[in-house]
Amino acid sequence: MHSNSAKPEPKSLSISDYTYELPQSRIAQYPLEQRDTSKLLVYKDGDIHHEEFVELPELLQPNDCLVFNDTKVVHARIHFQRQTGARIEVFCLEPTEPFEVSVAFAKKKSTVWKAMIGNAKRWREGEILSKSIKTESGEYSVKAEIMDKSRSAYAVRLSWDVDLTFAQVLDDIGMLPLPPYLNRDSEVEDEERYQTVYAQAEGSVAAPTAGLHFTKQVFDDLIKRQVQSLFVTLHVGAGTFKPVHSETMQDHEMHRERILVSISALEKMRVASIENRIIAVGTTSMRTIESIYWFGVKLLATEGVNEFFVGQWEPYELEHKTVEVTAALDAVISWLKDKQKSHLNGFTQLLIAPGYQIRMADALITNFHQPQSTLLLLVAALIGDDWRKVYDYALQNDFRFLSFGDSSILFRAVNRH
Repeated sequence: MHSNSAKPEPKSLSISDYTYELPQSRIAQYPLEQRDTSKLLVYKDGDIHHEEFVELPELLQPNDCLVFNDTKVVHARIHFQRQTGARIEVFCLEPTEPFEVSVAFAKKKSTVWKAMIGNAKRWREGEILSKSIKTESGEYSVKAEIMDKSRSAYAVRLSWDVDLTFAQVLDDIGMLPLPPYLNRDSEVEDEERYQTVYAQAEGSVAAPTAGLHFTKQVFDDLIKRQVQSLFVTLHVGAGTFKPVHSETMQDHEMHRERILVSISALEKMRVASIENRIIAVGTTSMRTIESIYWFGVKLLATEGVNEFFVGQWEPYELEHKTVEVTAALDAVISWLKDKQKSHLNGFTQLLIAPGYQIRMADALITNFHQPQSTLLLLVAALIGDDWRKVYDYALQNDFRFLSFGDSSILFRAVNRH
């Protein structure tokens, strides 16, 4: 575990200390032709070098366990046009009626989603927007109506007049939500390349980009190397791009994201935590497994917990509870069995920042993140001030940055074992 005499206090961290100069020219606008030919920066024991991503299996040991986020990006942006010609965008974030993501995608005729609205001031109160779409099987229309407005988003009812699920409707009329910093509309190639090859569970509005480099070849080599893989689901919300505007982190509200993990994945995680290294593929996988740990701590510390939720600051408040990883995972598994549930299903708002002690992961595979972002704070929590060395090296060695950019594998200073 990290020994840290002057441990940072996450609430008082100033985001301006976590910045670097990122020239526009270093932001990858498009992916490389071949996913696994991206560069891979390797950081271990303070040393840095780089390889090609296809070499990743060679850097791992037999029985290492990679944790992947199998969420799938949906066509979450829908453009409507008012009769005046004004264009209004409904950006679907998460369902509210029904509340469950998979149920909402299977819904027919209508559904209510929490949404961000582009050009909202042009959308008059009580006005119903309509959009027609031609498909091979005929033409139909989709209507949108604002039901409610909160501080952070709108509730929008979407309804359609044919016997299709909402997933099918979004495929027909929606657009892939590329990150805002790319400043471009999605193109045909993005349909495939802004998804991981293992994407399964529909529900994200942003890709877990660390996984974009994996190919069948890399997976085959991992199997030959006897490296294990397990899959969790965290549906990435638009909040992942939410800039930190507050001076210190205590005034920044971390976005909430939905997590879904099967008991069998939890059991596999428990075995891996005893003997092997756990490597999180992406910041979303890291937030997922760390949240699971803290939920286990919460179960052991509090009676009558009925839902899976980890708040932004809870781990820092529960920190004095020293709980072994296996004990925390056992608590979660038995809680699920008691409730006769096959999956852990809930939300996390966890903020991982310097001062946070990583419990589950021994290493992180991740792309290069925006200056002054909560994702950069997570990297700094893992490798300390060496994040600057890593980013300087990447800038000096022509690495491509952000979602379609190159990759890194960052090993913790101290393993859990």
